[in-house]
Amino acid sequence: MTVVPIRAKDRDAVIQSLRAGVVPRTGQYLVQVGRAKELAALLQEITRIANEGSAFKLVVGEYGAGKTFFLNLVRSIAMEKRLVTMHADLNPDRRLQATGGQARSLYAELTKNISTRTKPDGGALPGIVEKFIAHAKSEATASGQTSENVIRAKLACLTELVNGYDFSDVIAAYCRGFEEDKEQLKIDAIRWLRGEFSTKTDARNALGVRTIIDDASIYDQLKLLARFVRLAGYGGLMVCLDEMVNLYKLANKQARDANYEQILRMLNDSLQGSSQGLGLVLGGTPEFLMDTRKGLYSYPALQSRLMENAFARPGLIDYAGPVMRLSSLTHEDFYVLLCKLRDVYSFNNPEKHLLPDEAIPAFMQHCAKRLGEAYFRTPRTTITAFISLLAVLEQNPDADWKDLIGATDIAKDTGGDADFDLSPDDGEDELVSIRTS
Repeated sequence: MTVVPIRAKDRDAVIQSLRAGVVPRTGQYLVQVGRAKELAALLQEITRIANEGSAFKLVVGEYGAGKTFFLNLVRSIAMEKRLVTMHADLNPDRRLQATGGQARSLYAELTKNISTRTKPDGGALPGIVEKFIAHAKSEATASGQTSENVIRAKLACLTELVNGYDFSDVIAAYCRGFEEDKEQLKIDAIRWLRGEFSTKTDARNALGVRTIIDDASIYDQLKLLARFVRLAGYGGLMVCLDEMVNLYKLANKQARDANYEQILRMLNDSLQGSSQGLGLVLGGTPEFLMDTRKGLYSYPALQSRLMENAFARPGLIDYAGPVMRLSSLTHEDFYVLLCKLRDVYSFNNPEKHLLPDEAIPAFMQHCAKRLGEAYFRTPRTTITAFISLLAVLEQNPDADWKDLIGATDIAKDTGGDADFDLSPDDGEDELVSIRTS
C-alpha cells in the first residue's frame, strides 16, 4: 500500500491546534475517527437543505467531547456538497437576540466567516454576489435586457421576506458598481450585506436604502441569504453556531428568555419548512439543554419540542430529532485516533514514528489509571497530553517512552496485559462512504 506523505502546512496546522486544545481549521479528516452514524444523520440534513428544505440540529456534548471538531467536519462536508457555510462562536458580546448591538456583532462574525468550497477560509461573500451577477449578465446579454432588470426579476421572490426590497436594491447597486467601475459603491454594498452600517442615514446616503441590518433582523437576514445563495447557484446555506452555553450563562432571565425565544422561532421555521435552503447546527453542553432553571428546558415551548424520544432506550438511538447527543468514543476509536496522531506527527512516514505500536495501549492504560473513563469521554486533555509526549520524545531522542508514561508500573498493575479490546471495527469504512457519497 502506497503511503501518502502529509504536507508540512497541514501537519503543523493540526498538531499546533490540538496541542493548544483547539480545533484545527483544516486537516480534520487526518484525525477523524468514529461518529460515522452521527455524520450520516447530518448528511441527510445537508441533502434536505439542498432540496429546498430546512434543518435544525442541536449537537450536545460535554466540554472537550469534540463538539467543535464535529461541527467543523460537518461544515467541510457541507461545502463539498456545494452548500455555503457560515460559522461563529457565541460569547458575551455575541448573542442571537439583544438590544445593544450583540446580535449584529454575531451577524458580522458570521458574514466574515462565510465560506464556499473554493474559498473555505471565509470572506466568500463578494465572490457569491459576483457569481450571481455574472449569471444575470449572461441572461441579460442573451435576452437583450439590462442587467439590473434581470437582477430585479430574479430577486423578486425575496421581496416577500423582511428587508427583501432593500436587499434587491443593494445587489443592484453592487451590479452598477461592477459595470461602472465604482469601487466605493461595491464596498458599500458589501458593508450593508455584512451589517456594518450603524445608522440608516449612512446607508441611505451610500446606497439609497432605508433600512439596515440591526439586532432585531439578523435571523430574517439569514433567511434572505439562504434564498440568495440558491439563486447564485449553490445548494443552500448552513449556519453553525458554537458555544451556545454562553446564553445559559446570562444572568438576566429576561435576556435569556429573549434568546431562547429566537431559538424557538428558528426551530419552528425549520420544522414547518418556512426557511427554505437554511440549515442551523448549534453546539451546546448538556446543562445548556437540560437545566430546568436556566437551560433550554426552562422555556416550556422549547422543552416540549426538544424532549428525547421516549422509545430511544439505552442501546437504541434516534438521530432524526432536533437534538443529537455525541456518544463517547469507544476504546477502539481512541486507539485509532492515537495511531493517526502518531502518523500525522511523523508526516505519515512509519520510519519516523516516535512511539512503537505497543506504546499506544500503554499510553491508554496510563490515561485510564490517572483520569478514569473521562480520558475517552472528553478526549481533549488526553490528545493534548499525547502530542506533548511526542514533542518531548522528538526533542529528547535519548528519552525512553516507558519511563515517561510509567509503562513498567502499568505492566505490574495489569499483569502485563492492557484492559482494552483493540479489535478493528468498521467505523472508518462507514466514514469513507459518507464523505465520498
